[in-house]
Amino acid sequence: MNSKNNIPDISYFRLSLMDFLRESHPERSKDRRFILACTDAATEAYEQAIRQGESPIQAAEQANAILLRDLHFSKHDTLKNILWNEFADEVPEDTAKDLAMILLSECEAVFAKYPLSDGFAYEPEYDLLYTELTGTIALYLESYGLQ
Repeated sequence: MNSKNNIPDISYFRLSLMDFLRESHPERSKDRRFILACTDAATEAYEQAIRQGESPIQAAEQANAILLRDLHFSKHDTLKNILWNEFADEVPEDTAKDLAMILLSECEAVFAKYPLSDGFAYEPEYDLLYTELTGTIALYLESYGLQ
């Protein structure tokens, strides 16, 4: 935070986004252009909210909404959760994150069939996606085992 005027500097938003991406969207965690665009937009949203008289807390909420827009649904987290829920006997929990990263490319065709959005996990189609991904993962593990 920039203590002079309580406006977070861009590094606050950048670090926050990078932490989130490393956890939920590791495939995007090294995309510098994407990170810069998101952090610039969040900083601008914060500054604009403050200029409009919002409190720092309200401004930060608005900035974070901009920062994480279109990132709430995570293919990686979905795969990781399926591994934890459906393949706990075969896939140790501590390897699920790495395996989910490998499975991202294997499952891209399945994800492409669905209209993924921030709220997709709450849509009826999510259950279909979950089932189809579970089958794809089962076939992958049958063919290749754990890598």
